[in-house]
Amino acid sequence: MSEWIEREGKVFMQFFNRYPIVVERGEGCWLYDEDGKRYLDLIAGIACVSVGHGNEFVASRIAEQARKLMHVSNLFYTKPQVELAEKLREITSLDRFFFTNSGTESVEAALKIARRATGRKKFVAFTNGFHGRTMGALSVTWKEKFRKPFEPLVGPVSFAEINSIESLEKAADRDTAAVILEPVQGEAGVFPADRDFVRRIFELRDELGFLVIFDEVQTGFGRTGEWFAKDIYNATPDIMTMAKAMGNGFPVGAVAVSEDVHMKIEKGDHGSTFGGNPLACEAALATIEYIEQNNLLENARRMGEMFMNGLKGLDFVEDVRGFGLMIGVSVGDAKGLSQHLMSRGVLVNATSERDVRILPPLTIREEEVSFALSAFKEYGV
Repeated sequence: MSEWIEREGKVFMQFFNRYPIVVERGEGCWLYDEDGKRYLDLIAGIACVSVGHGNEFVASRIAEQARKLMHVSNLFYTKPQVELAEKLREITSLDRFFFTNSGTESVEAALKIARRATGRKKFVAFTNGFHGRTMGALSVTWKEKFRKPFEPLVGPVSFAEINSIESLEKAADRDTAAVILEPVQGEAGVFPADRDFVRRIFELRDELGFLVIFDEVQTGFGRTGEWFAKDIYNATPDIMTMAKAMGNGFPVGAVAVSEDVHMKIEKGDHGSTFGGNPLACEAALATIEYIEQNNLLENARRMGEMFMNGLKGLDFVEDVRGFGLMIGVSVGDAKGLSQHLMSRGVLVNATSERDVRILPPLTIREEEVSFALSAFKEYGV
């Protein structure tokens, strides 16, 4: 055992199950441990490292901003914050933005905004959905093992069965402030929502007057081959959360709203000390610029298609699903597969006993996809 693993066990709160790897550095789609062994990273910090480890373009912009100004709080205006909001308006089709430090903070803000804008209290969420670990976000997260130790949580919340229109129609009513949906359920193992189901959510919104929140924390910034998964569904929510890939791993998130929603909130309804600080905003601006300059949405679509086609041909693979470079694979033993792949220098995330999630940097190349597929094929031999 590495001395670092032993030392961690004595000083760090033991909330996490970790891989037995001490990561020292990263380069592109590869991670290197303390002994110099390299691993193809198909986790990307859980969908965060969108433009690759050690990206010089992003790192130099962060360093330049750090030398000028890192933090002044939201008592003052700063240029990177305004520039980032303007850029997000361009790529999201939404109107107003509030910056946070993480996905769960974005969800917390979204829930508060929905209550404020509608005057209602109830939320509808879905089976197998995951929205975060803080008390509000946890309240709309499905798994009982996450929620039960911390009850009572924020309520009322009704859970409808994902992709069941009948269940949705029973859960949503005129007391509902918002329906919150991951267009593609990430932590569940990459399960996309049905198009007809999404369409019905918006029909019910118009009938009952609730708001629609899309949780795009994991699906955003090119992960699905589009800027956001909402574009795949040709749907524009009233509120949208984002984070993870937004800053290539630098902690930054946001909640976006329509102008109609924004008109119903007031100054003082929410706030953040660190949210939208100049350093985080510059990291996000640089990441978005790099994605645009290097046509990474198209690369995500092409490499994702190559990945999924290769996986579908393997005997031990039961199902392959997803969009772009957000891929879920069902197998008989997900943990066994992930351990095999790690021994071959490929890192994936087993989200359940049967499901493996693949989330590489959007910069992944054909030869790296081929390397990963070779390791998968060896498992079936």
